[in-house]
Amino acid sequence: MSDKTIVIEGVTDEGEKFRPSDWAERMSGSLCTFRNRRITYSPLLQPSVKDGNQCMLLDPELRDANPSLYESIMEFVETNHLRMCALEDKPKK
Repeated sequence: MSDKTIVIEGVTDEGEKFRPSDWAERMSGSLCTFRNRRITYSPLLQPSVKDGNQCMLLDPELRDANPSLYESIMEFVETNHLRMCALEDKPKK
């Protein structure tokens, strides 16, 4: 993919919703921090919602910052046949 933010949708190639419904929060939690009893997601990996479906926003910079996590996520996407696309405009950090 390009240098645009990657959107990993919680929908399979067959159009089925991916379960569990909190998969994006679980995966994004690998880079989150806790401050003042609040969770803060990394700008490199964030849960989101697209068209009413759980999604995960993955900044392509993660490939350089944490190659093993990036590869793990890409394997997860492939294994579970999840849809991916690129955002037209990268969210501001």
